[in-house]
Amino acid sequence: MSAPFRFPKFFVTSPAPCPYLPGKVERKVFTELSGHHAGELNEALGRIGFRRSQSVAYRPSCIDCQACVSVRVAASEFASTATQRKLMKRHADLEVTACKPWTTEEQFDLLRRYLAVRHPGGGMAEMDDNDFADMVEQTPVRTYVVEYREPSVDGRPGRLVGACLSDQQSDGLSMIYSFFDPNLADRKGLGTFIILDHIQRAARAGLPYVYLGYWVEGSERMAYKAKFRPMERLGRDGWKRFEPKTLTTVAAVSSTAG
Repeated sequence: MSAPFRFPKFFVTSPAPCPYLPGKVERKVFTELSGHHAGELNEALGRIGFRRSQSVAYRPSCIDCQACVSVRVAASEFASTATQRKLMKRHADLEVTACKPWTTEEQFDLLRRYLAVRHPGGGMAEMDDNDFADMVEQTPVRTYVVEYREPSVDGRPGRLVGACLSDQQSDGLSMIYSFFDPNLADRKGLGTFIILDHIQRAARAGLPYVYLGYWVEGSERMAYKAKFRPMERLGRDGWKRFEPKTLTTVAAVSSTAG
C-alpha cells in the first residue's frame, strides 16, 4: 500500500517578537499545502494543532514557551448563555451568505476599517488589496468567505458589516480570520455573533467542531474565545475538555487573594 500523500517537509521560521505575550519570542514550524491531497493533509495537520494561512500549514514551535493552545468548540453540545442569546436576537436580521473565496473591494474596505480600530499597529495593518486577495484566494482546500449583510432593499444587497474566511473540514469549520465594522453603534458584538453563527452552521450540518485557532491564557486579545462552551484543547494526550479561565475570573481571584 502506498500513502495517499508523501510525508511533508517541515521548516522553521526565524525567532520574532511574540504578538501575544510581551517579552516572549515566537517561532513557527510550517509546511506547504499543495497537490491533490492538500485538503486531507490540512485536516490531518489541523487535528494536531496546525492552522492554515494561504497554502501553508503552521503551528507554534517556541523554544521556551507552550502558552499557545489549540482550542475548538463542541458545536453539537453548545449551550448559549443569556447574553449570547440576546446577541443572536439583536443581529437576527442579518443576511448570511457563504461565498466562493474571491475578494471584493467592499470586503477589503471593511477589513481596513476593522484593522484601523482593532489592530492599528498589528502585522496586517499595512496589508494592501493584493495581500488581501492572496490571503483569501490562495487556498488549496474547501474555503468560503461568509458574509454578514444588513437586510437587502429593493433587491439590492444590504451593507456588508462582517465577514469570515472559513475552511470546511470533515469534522468541523475552521475559522481562519474574521473581521467586522467596529464603528456601528447599533451592531455591537458582531465578532461574537460571527462565532455563534459558525457554531450554529456547524451543528446544522452535523459537523462536531468549530476550530477557533490558538488561545493564550492571560492574553486580553484571546479572552473572547473562553466564552464558548463546551471547549476542548489539544494537549499531550489529544483533545480534552477544559474550563478556560476568563480574564474576569482571573481578576476576581487576584483581588480576593490580595
